[in-house]
Parts: sequence; structure tokens; C-alpha cells
Amino acid sequence: FSGEWAAAHFRFHPPHSHLAYALQAGKGGTRAILVAVQAHIITYLLFTRETECTHLDRLCRLGLWEQGQALAMALAETLWAAGGSGRAVVCLVTAPITTMPREGYRASSFTERIRMFEFSEKAAAQEFISDHINCFKGEGSHGVILFLYSLLFSRTLER
Repeated sequence: FSGEWAAAHFRFHPPHSHLAYALQAGKGGTRAILVAVQAHIITYLLFTRETECTHLDRLCRLGLWEQGQALAMALAETLWAAGGSGRAVVCLVTAPITTMPREGYRASSFTERIRMFEFSEKAAAQEFISDHINCFKGEGSHGVILFLYSLLFSRTLER
């Protein structure tokens, strides 16, 4: 992955601002993934989340915790839809391990540390993502790459 991909993570505009609901997206290849997730975030905030605010107020009154919940819901919803067969896979990075790459391959020190967690219930996947949301939105987390891997494994390589 390029440096742009490695640095990409899910980052919202500041909480309680006019764009508190919006992900910040730079130029380049990661933008398509961010836009797809953004659509699920807006759908959740406008039509699913229970609140007393009007529709537009719902979008602007988001705090940091609510941003994380919206992101977790959007990621889980997208992975569940990609799985299509009642499953979702969430990929996270584990602690560094020391392995030798197979012949003909180069170690990336990232891919080798990915661990997959499989879920057969959407609610369980959402709760797991919510508990580990900083793995997707933290600076240096490789959050967009992790989500891309999660999408691929949820969909299955055969499909």
C-alpha cells in the first residue's frame, strides 16, 4: 500500500460543528471507501438513531462518542451487506510477531499481523467494532486498509 493508504483512517470533522457528521476525505484511492461508509453514517443518523432533534440538528449535534457509534454502525452495516450470507469478518492488527516471509514474498510488518474475527450476527459484529472503534479511526491505525481487508474477507475471495 502507498503512504496515502497507510495513513488513511476514518476521521470526522470536529464534534458539535456544522460538519460533525462528515468524514474527512483526502484525494486519492481511499476516497471511494470513505464515501461509501459516509452514506451509511448519514442513513443511520437521519433515519435510525433515536433522538429528539430535528433531522438537520441530528447531524450537527454529534459528540465524539456519537461519532464513534455512527461509524461502528456504518462499518458493521457495510460488512454485513458485503457478506451476504449471514456473516461478517472484522480484521484488526495484533501485536508484532516475528515470522519469516514465505519464499517469493516480502514482509510488510502489517499484513502479517492481521487477525480475523468472524461473526454470524450483525449485532455482535457491531458491538465488537464499537468496542474496537479506535482501531479504525485512530491516527496511524491503518483504519481504511483494515476495513478493506474486512470487506474482502466478509465477501469471501470466491465471490
